[in-house]
This record gives sequence, C-alpha cells and structure tokens, in this order.
Amino acid sequence: MKVEKLLSTRARIVPGYYALIPQEGRLENVLPNLENCKASIMAAPKLGAGFVSYVLQMQGDGRTTAPFGGESGIEMFLYVNEGMISITVEGEQKKLEKGGYVYTPPGAKIEFESCGIQSELFFYKNRYIPLEGKEPWLVWGDVEKLEWEMCDGMDNLFSKKLLPSDIAFDIGFHILLFKKGGCHSFVETHVQEHGAYILQGQGMYLLDTTWSPVEKGDFIWMGSYVPQGAYAIGGDDFSYIFSKDCNRDIEL
Repeated sequence: MKVEKLLSTRARIVPGYYALIPQEGRLENVLPNLENCKASIMAAPKLGAGFVSYVLQMQGDGRTTAPFGGESGIEMFLYVNEGMISITVEGEQKKLEKGGYVYTPPGAKIEFESCGIQSELFFYKNRYIPLEGKEPWLVWGDVEKLEWEMCDGMDNLFSKKLLPSDIAFDIGFHILLFKKGGCHSFVETHVQEHGAYILQGQGMYLLDTTWSPVEKGDFIWMGSYVPQGAYAIGGDDFSYIFSKDCNRDIEL
C-alpha cells in the first residue's frame, strides 16, 4: 500500500474539554475476555471523561470468554447498533437485535456472543454514584418499541428516552433524530458531559466555537460546559445515541 496524498483528519481533541473522533481514525484494542472482537476505546479518564465508552466490532463467532464487568460500583450499558447478539446478565438470557439494549446495575456481570453474524455494539461503563435508599435495576429495551417525542416544540427534532425517569439512575441514554433541516433549538451549555455515537446520516456539530462535519460512525465526547449544538445536512435523517449524567448534586 502506498499513500499518495497528504495525511489529514477530522479529529479534534481538546483533553479535558471535548473530542471528535472520526471512524477512519480509530485504533483497535485487544481486551481481556473478548474473543474475535475488535474494541475501540472512544472515551476514557485519560481523555478527561468521567466514564468509558467503546465501539465493539464482533465477528460472527465473537464472544466473551469470561463474564465482563462485575466490579463493585460499576454500572454498564450496551446497545446493539448492527447485527444480533445473545447476552446473559446474572443468569437471565436474551437475544438483542439492532436497536436492542440493556442497562446493568452496579456489580452485575454480563456475557455475550454474536449470533453467527457480524455485530456492532456501543458499550458504556461508569462508576455509579450511590443515593441513600435508592437502587437502580436491570433494564432491557428495544428502541423500535419506543415512541418518538418532539423536542422543544420543533417539528423536525425528536428523541427517545432509553432509561426510566427515576432518581435511582444517575445516567440517562437518549437517541436524537434530526429530520431534514432539523437542528437544536439553542446552543447548549451545561454541567453534564455527553458521549455521543453517530448512528446515521450527516450533520454539523458545534463544539466550543467551531462547527465540524460529522457522519455515521463518528464519536463525540463533550465535557462540562462545552457550548454544543447540531443540525442535519444532506437528504437523510441524522441521529445519534448519547449518554448524560443526571439526578445527582455536585460534590465539593
């Protein structure tokens, strides 16, 4: 292979503040207890994130070789973006197709394997912030069974909420869908951090004071107080799944 043009990238990294990681710049990692599975670590404390996000590319025979997770205080979320997997959480087994997901409460262990086809997973783990008298619970879901809700009264921006609106949960997951011409109703600036994975289409994304083109397969990490906003471009719908810390006060 011979490179015949200047190297370039759409990646923009400001450690501790924000990051845009395009699909073509991702590296693959070998992780313990994963077989025939390529793992890209998208967000991590080394970047400044308070959580870890992965994109997992599983072959048709990809699987865990031992339970994944189980660390005290660690919660996890897994979303199937392509393919189909069989997953077991604390002895409960289900098959998840595209759009299927599971949230596991702190300390739970999971095992999963592809069902004979290549699968792509968006995976997240975080240290749970306890709240006296409250405990989150195991949540299985399918985005295809959730209704779209209009955002901010706009007729071309919709969302789906993937986890319950209960104070026991210290994170939330949503999918935003921008129809043609859709955009945020204002530029957001807030304490919550996000990890966003582009599921389809193309858009322009504002991070701090710069707009950047983004497309399917890109990952965006937004730290606290990063001015942010997006709008769709092209003729296709633009959507992404994102995490959001919530329901907790600020510790001093």
